[in-house]
Amino acid sequence: MLKNYLWIVGFVFIGLITAFYFGFHFIPYKQSSLEHDDEQMGIKDQIIIKFSHVVAENTPKGIAAQRFAQLVEENSDYRIKVEVYPNGMLYSDEDELDALIEGNVQMISPAHSKLEKLSPDWLVLDIPFAFPTYDAVSEAYEGKIGQELFSMLEKKNIKGLGFWYNGFKQMTSNDPLIHPADFREKVFRIMPSDVIEMQFHAFGAEAVPIPFNKTYQSLEKGEIDGQENTISNIYSKKFYEVQENLTISNHGYLGYVVLINNDFWKSLSPDIQAIIKEAMEETSDWMKELAKTINDQELDKIKENSDINIHYLTLEEKNLWLEELSSFYNSLDKKIRSDLVNEAWKIHDKYLE
Repeated sequence: MLKNYLWIVGFVFIGLITAFYFGFHFIPYKQSSLEHDDEQMGIKDQIIIKFSHVVAENTPKGIAAQRFAQLVEENSDYRIKVEVYPNGMLYSDEDELDALIEGNVQMISPAHSKLEKLSPDWLVLDIPFAFPTYDAVSEAYEGKIGQELFSMLEKKNIKGLGFWYNGFKQMTSNDPLIHPADFREKVFRIMPSDVIEMQFHAFGAEAVPIPFNKTYQSLEKGEIDGQENTISNIYSKKFYEVQENLTISNHGYLGYVVLINNDFWKSLSPDIQAIIKEAMEETSDWMKELAKTINDQELDKIKENSDINIHYLTLEEKNLWLEELSSFYNSLDKKIRSDLVNEAWKIHDKYLE
């Protein structure tokens, strides 16, 4: 009996030694390779930031949102969790601003055109051909214009954290868009913006505000003749599949403004605010160059994967567009503060190639 008992004890002991050896010695422990588990710190201790946006995850904005979330979480040692909701999962581009003001989400990143409902002065960033280069866009965002626009937000319970870059806008259409006359009596999808609407009216076209996520369906059904957007959005939403022509016009720049609910922001401790600011600055700087690369690469993919006709607007053709827009330019002071319009043209003249 004693012999059997000793044999069982020995067998169990050998088993424990084997399990310990293979379980802990042969499999190296690398803490950095393990996924973080919210339960490790207690989910009740985390600050949750719901970040809603309306574009695909593989667009410049979608990628920036993911990178920002990762930086905030890692730099806060996971005291902050940023939940990113792309593709209008929570709110459409029509509803997300109200959701932010009401505190239903903590962060959004709409196109700056969408802030017209807060102040028409935001439309200064929509003036066609005002910012001819990437450096011109950067100066508008990060200089006097951007600072002045951000100062207007806190009265609406919003704080501006920064600008994110996407790219220059191009035109897609069923018929070629080369000369101003080609726009006449056509219907174009636009995001809500009086300046963008006035731009199309100057060409003799009709402009219809349609939510971004309904644009493909409207193009496919022939309810509209065309739309303007960056290459990354044209590619990710497959607009090139339902349009026959693409004009590389670089007539405007589509960027985003990253906003946070101001009550929520004020509730955060200074060290948490500093982490968010640092992550925002790093993401914005990184996004400037990546956005250019993405748009260039995805234009190549459109060329490879479709038979769409692509026309690059010549300098002569651009001058005809500018001439057609002359009366529109003269009426801008009725919509936007004259000092902001003047600052936009100063930037234009500084960077005009």
